[in-house]
Amino acid sequence: MSFQMFVPTKALFGAGQLNHLHEQDFPGKKALLVISNGKSTKVNGYLDRTEKELHTAGVETVLFDQVEANPLKSTVMRGGAMAREHQCDFIVALGGGSCIDAAKGIAVVATNDGDLWDYITQGTGKGKPIAIKPLPIVAITTTAGTGSETDAGGVITNEDTNEKTPVKGPSLFPVLAIIDPELMATVPPKFTAYQGFDALFHNIEGYLANKANLMSEMVALEAISQISAYLPTAVQNGIDMKARERVAFGNYLGGLEMCLSSNMSEHSLEHALSAYHQALPHGAGLIMISLAYFSHMIDIHVCDDRFIILARHMGRPDAAKPEDFLDALKELQEKCGVANLKMSDYGISPDEFHKMAHNAKTAMAGLFMADRMPMSEDDCVAIYQASYR
Repeated sequence: MSFQMFVPTKALFGAGQLNHLHEQDFPGKKALLVISNGKSTKVNGYLDRTEKELHTAGVETVLFDQVEANPLKSTVMRGGAMAREHQCDFIVALGGGSCIDAAKGIAVVATNDGDLWDYITQGTGKGKPIAIKPLPIVAITTTAGTGSETDAGGVITNEDTNEKTPVKGPSLFPVLAIIDPELMATVPPKFTAYQGFDALFHNIEGYLANKANLMSEMVALEAISQISAYLPTAVQNGIDMKARERVAFGNYLGGLEMCLSSNMSEHSLEHALSAYHQALPHGAGLIMISLAYFSHMIDIHVCDDRFIILARHMGRPDAAKPEDFLDALKELQEKCGVANLKMSDYGISPDEFHKMAHNAKTAMAGLFMADRMPMSEDDCVAIYQASYR
């Protein structure tokens, strides 16, 4: 039953909550406003609305609109330099998990000297402590996927070393998070699915991890029930606000779950895929390897009872064997139109699997420690091979 819970982020959850941004207490008067290098935040009016809210509150803004999907270290370094140049005293991240993750890296390098990788603890990171408190972060999420708006880590890709791993620490919890499903209504169906499955796997992995506890299990199972029930509708009808809100709730719980328990090596394996193939959406990569990954666990009977419980929370109340979970997962992927994703469509080749397995075991070594079973590099390669299409 033992657990530790520390989630200091104030969260405003629900449709229309962006309209209350101007009413909040802010940690400064000048913000670096971090958005993606795409068009959606601007075209859909979310940037204008956010700027208006901040300006109403007397906050000056400086725009940094360079964040790519799977954000790069070089981008984070540019953002940190801009925050210093303009003497920003906090950061507002408006966008999906990539923007919020990038904002966390920017917050570190804006106040600390050197390179971001000086403060990375895995792979080739130098593991230095974050000596000077990072800039405070306000996170306004426009997607339901990563839970990054309420956790203490941000995943960044080092394009020089092909490592995709987090910068993390308790000082990187956002001080304020806005989870407004109205901002998610314009996410296209396939990305709604990718993001929703990322949130789902955060909770599934947290439930299966060796760090699971009574509190994390309660959080995870509720999130899994909500996402499984409502993600197909959110994919098929993006303006269904009830479905959007329930999936967003499951995503928010996933952020809490990562603070209470842990992801597992499934996430390490995917980060290695997208570290080498920048165009691969994180959620799509997770979907590609999920059936083989969890089949591996079931084949060696790691925690059969937990898979049965998961299947019941995914819409199979009569589940009696762990394989019922695989059937439920496959059915959910089919309902969301993502059952036939191919690694080959993103340029991934089987001759890369050995280097990817080694990458996963080094750049994201920490998550393997949350597994209930040992995972060798050969096991990782076998999962990649079984997933390949």
